[in-house]
Amino acid sequence: MLAGSYALKPMLRGLVTLLLAMPVALPLPGVAQHKEEQTFDARFQSTYVWQNKPGFRAPYSGANSLSPDPETSYTWTVTAFIGWRPWANGELYFNPEGIQGRALSNVVGLGGLSNGELQKSAGPDMRFYRARLFYRHTVNLGGPQETLDSEQNQLAGTVDTRRFVLTLGNLSISDVFGTSEITGDVRTQFLNWASLDHGHFDYAADARSFSWGIFGELVWDHWSLRAGRFLQPRNSNGLRLDYRILRRYGDQIEFERRHTFMGQPGQWSAFVFRNVATMAAFRDAINAAPAGTAPSFDNQRRPQSKVGFGVAFEQSITDDLRVLARGGAHDGRTESYAFTEIDRSFYTAASIKGNRWGRAHDHVGVALAMNGLSSEHRRYLARGGLGFFLGDGRLDYRGERIFETYYSWAASKQVAVSLNWQHITNPGYNRDRGPVGIASLRLHFEY
Repeated sequence: MLAGSYALKPMLRGLVTLLLAMPVALPLPGVAQHKEEQTFDARFQSTYVWQNKPGFRAPYSGANSLSPDPETSYTWTVTAFIGWRPWANGELYFNPEGIQGRALSNVVGLGGLSNGELQKSAGPDMRFYRARLFYRHTVNLGGPQETLDSEQNQLAGTVDTRRFVLTLGNLSISDVFGTSEITGDVRTQFLNWASLDHGHFDYAADARSFSWGIFGELVWDHWSLRAGRFLQPRNSNGLRLDYRILRRYGDQIEFERRHTFMGQPGQWSAFVFRNVATMAAFRDAINAAPAGTAPSFDNQRRPQSKVGFGVAFEQSITDDLRVLARGGAHDGRTESYAFTEIDRSFYTAASIKGNRWGRAHDHVGVALAMNGLSSEHRRYLARGGLGFFLGDGRLDYRGERIFETYYSWAASKQVAVSLNWQHITNPGYNRDRGPVGIASLRLHFEY
């Protein structure tokens, strides 16, 4: 069965209570006069991504290696974004979605996989599912009025600059935690999985990157504090979710501060997360393996926790240039459970609008991702162990480095065409393999 076809479980239990009181005397960016509230909105997008990988040097390969042979890959997604305001301060959103595709090397061999549109459950036939179905309720707490424009999963209207927002339902944690203006949307921006969010953020999600949960956000002028709990998959990187939210869950809390520097907007943020799930520890797998045999996660999974943190800074330098830097790590003790095999990450990127060359709706981006593994994770792979994405049979460890750049050409208001290049050094954290370059063509339509 598809993730979107499961019967709805009883309403998720739990409340998130957030307290914050920070007076801010600076002028508030984005404050505008009253705007009529939008009652209903319907939007649509379709994105096609084609990728080509040439052959590369690889003296050996394992069961989960990136293939050294030339390969091509593609994905095609279609999504509807439907929003409805049933009453004042309440909003309901529904996103039916479909995907089909063919992966490079069966979606293995890299920490930072090359196409964020390519889910772990994609196949050659179009598959439809429910991506998002959630309710958002806003409690205005005072301050000037701020205008919200009509966007995907956002109805136009006005809100107080001091407010509490409660969201309950089916969505992706990356929609609300670790967000950025220049990364996170693989349909219009960078493609690599390391760009989606903090690369080491093993956030609770099914194989399509969605989950059910509840989170609250307190916005207080220039500050935001958000926290939430979401369901974990039943199995590592699985499609079915575990609805025992009091026993298996992903918790996260994030603090954000927005500012103006030399007349340009920016922000910094910090977050922590804790996952509780039935996971295998690298050390347990290594200790249980007989001498001369590869360690395995089989029979090693038990309820365990994973904790991590991250910090990020984002700043506009000019009206056209915006930059980002972020980094963090988790404890690296247990297998990658719901995202990808990155234990620590540093990511920096810049995005430039095309005003200077007379193409106001074009933009170009450059980014560098530096991914790393914990010492126990390295030992497990070096002994021949297989993770969900990695396993070359052995390992000459070096950090994985990914340089990515793209140019997005706005053919019209609705259509954008992008060329993307990724150069990956030490693919799968293995100095014995690569480097490899991956070229992409992306066609995006939205209405």
